Amino acid sequence: MSTVEASAAASPQTGLRVRVQKLGTALSNMVMPNIGAFIAWGLITALFIKAGWLQGIFPALRDPDGWVAKLGGWGAYDGAGIVGPMITYLLPILIGYTGGRMIHGNRGAVVGAIATIGVVTGADVPMFMGAMIMGPLGGWAMKKLDALWDGKIRPGFEMLVDNFSAGILGMILAIFGFFGIGPIVSSFTRAAGNAVDFLVNNDLLPLTSILIEPAKVLFLNNAINHGVLTPLGTTQALETGKSILFLLEANPGPGLGILLAYMAFGRGIARASAPGAAIIQFFGGIHEIYFPYVLMKPKLIIAAILGGMTGVFVNVLFGSGLRAPAAPGSIIAVYAQTASGSFLGVTLSVFGAAAVSFAVAALLLKTDRATDEPDLAAATAEMEAMKGKKSSVASALVGAGRGGTISTIVFACDAGMGSSAMGASVLRRKIQKAGFGDVTVTNSAISNLSDTYDLVVSHRDLTARARQKTPSAAHVSVEDFMGSPRYDEIVEQLKQANADSTPAPAAPATEDAPVGDADVLPVSAIVLNGTGSTAAQAIDEAGALLVAAGAVEPSYVGAMHEREGSVSTYMGNGLAIPHGTNEAKTAIRRTGISFVRYPQPIDWNGKPAEFVVGIAGAGNDHMALLTRIAHVFLDKDRVAQLRAATTAEEIQAVLNAGE
Repeated sequence: MSTVEASAAASPQTGLRVRVQKLGTALSNMVMPNIGAFIAWGLITALFIKAGWLQGIFPALRDPDGWVAKLGGWGAYDGAGIVGPMITYLLPILIGYTGGRMIHGNRGAVVGAIATIGVVTGADVPMFMGAMIMGPLGGWAMKKLDALWDGKIRPGFEMLVDNFSAGILGMILAIFGFFGIGPIVSSFTRAAGNAVDFLVNNDLLPLTSILIEPAKVLFLNNAINHGVLTPLGTTQALETGKSILFLLEANPGPGLGILLAYMAFGRGIARASAPGAAIIQFFGGIHEIYFPYVLMKPKLIIAAILGGMTGVFVNVLFGSGLRAPAAPGSIIAVYAQTASGSFLGVTLSVFGAAAVSFAVAALLLKTDRATDEPDLAAATAEMEAMKGKKSSVASALVGAGRGGTISTIVFACDAGMGSSAMGASVLRRKIQKAGFGDVTVTNSAISNLSDTYDLVVSHRDLTARARQKTPSAAHVSVEDFMGSPRYDEIVEQLKQANADSTPAPAAPATEDAPVGDADVLPVSAIVLNGTGSTAAQAIDEAGALLVAAGAVEPSYVGAMHEREGSVSTYMGNGLAIPHGTNEAKTAIRRTGISFVRYPQPIDWNGKPAEFVVGIAGAGNDHMALLTRIAHVFLDKDRVAQLRAATTAEEIQAVLNAGE
């Protein structure tokens, strides 16, 4: 299989992982802000239900007419306490409210809550899944409805329209939830519950660790935990007073065992940092702290899986479980939610999982033939790239480079041409606007790097190579070159690192060489409606335009595919800039670019590419072109102009416009 074919084959998997991560993040963002309510419900359940702690400690409180029974909703007060209404109404409505707020602020939150009450009352099980559907749906529908008459309402009628539109839409969605979504989600919940019962009855539940433990390291756990386990576990806890499902993902034992193995048999910074990581992971409940240790030695996932299976097996054996989710997955949170009669089983499940994962990880580390010290910093960068944001706890363990002020930043890519030049342009602009005009931002090929920079920015797939060339620098991994959130983090890092220095005034904007020049971008090299449907076809199309314009030899197109096979040229904001490798510069006759717009975005390694700009740079004179293109695609209005253009001349005018 060729490099291009391999890349294309891998793309759907990468795209699927990203989509599942986004789903998990969305589910987590609806649940996590409300975890305090889940904990409150769990504590109330543990204290006041018929089999609760208070009656076990104080027999006199077993009175079915007493205040404990009244709060717990049993005895003479059956169903009239706090426990039932909280799980039936409060928790789902909080989730729906939060989901609506994520989409469309307070108006979306209110409509999301109204929509959720419909699905809650239309079902016979706790509607966490229904709330995760109706809340965002309510926010989205309200957002679309508001957009219909935005700026069209006559003064004085805004409040009337706003209130009645939200009320009417909420009513419609509540009815839809009651008759439509509620029964469907109820059926799904019962089916999923039956599947869990099947796994338990056939002693197969430990096999879930084969999915859950790798998913944690890949940051897919939120979709599993908050999308499936928490709703099912809460339903089960309502019926039986506890659920084993709350411990399938939250058990801190497997991670603890791996970190203990590094403490005993690891090397270098991995061994030195493992004790601190173990404390954070076990007592703080931040499981992501051990993910880089697994990424350094991927075979250690075996230890995590076997440890997880051990913990689940022990809980099944003892019939133990938690009353509510343990969030975060700290041993403290686990014990706080442990059901009465389950403390022995839960304890053995945690420490049994730790013992097995330690034994397996210790064996793997002790018999590892690798002689190089594991690169914990590179693994941490890889983890942060998968997560999509900086991990403060992990970064605190591995440090942040050579320290001191930051005066030199380099954006490194494979060839030092398109990706790094554009990324450096965007980052330079942000840094200058922040008042750090004295900080230099350059770009370079990785092969040309020297260990003289304070900070190195690179694509996540290239960070390990860049770190080999610049081991003493701080490293930041990105995926989205145009609008990566890591750029804002770099600016904040500059504010902290250079706090004692006087910010220099922002450098004045310089005029770039016009990319619309007929020699560089002729009208014949602009296509308004591309015909390709894949990234490979788009590269062929953009490359053929460069060949037809006389900018490159035909062999340059193959080099564009080769470059794409190593690292994606997707920049962000719907833009991809395929270009050749460093070795292919001899096939460039003169500097030129091509421009192809696609009516339907192309799947570019899991990202939507609407605009494809082919680049051929002779020498370094293409850098100014990339800078101007970057500035165009950072401006939403100019991107909208490119999208609306009906002629090639309009495209030229937009790309050639000043700052």
